[in-house]
Amino acid sequence: MSSSETALSSGPDGLTLLRGYVASGHAAPMGQTLGFSLVEVDEGHAVIEGRPDSSVYNPMGSVHGGYAATLLDSACGLAVHTRLAAGQGHTTLELKVSYLRAMSENSGLVRAVGRVVSMGRRVAFAEATLHDGDGRLCATATSTLLVFESA
Repeated sequence: MSSSETALSSGPDGLTLLRGYVASGHAAPMGQTLGFSLVEVDEGHAVIEGRPDSSVYNPMGSVHGGYAATLLDSACGLAVHTRLAAGQGHTTLELKVSYLRAMSENSGLVRAVGRVVSMGRRVAFAEATLHDGDGRLCATATSTLLVFESA
């Protein structure tokens, strides 16, 4: 378990914790590195926004697929986290990403919206979409996550 998963899984329930993060402008280290942040949460729902630039380009001169995958994985995981009780954590078991439109530094403010599809005691399923600044769909993802009691 990573230190960020530990931090997210201790203390208040997931929704309360994430609402505090949004209110305070807290950004996870990965979000700081890639320039994205959590901007909205509700039960079973999370929204992340970022503005890709040339620092996340691949050798072909467009945004690397890993950038989109990271936003989508984060949106799915955070949506699931809103449904966790205090003392629970989660980790991604599987992520499937479909890339539909290339992004560039001209894509503007991109928005990943995650939602919980199904939440069980041990496994959660989530999905997310990623749109560019003009509202065009760039990528989608489905995710399977393991829910566990944190130590």
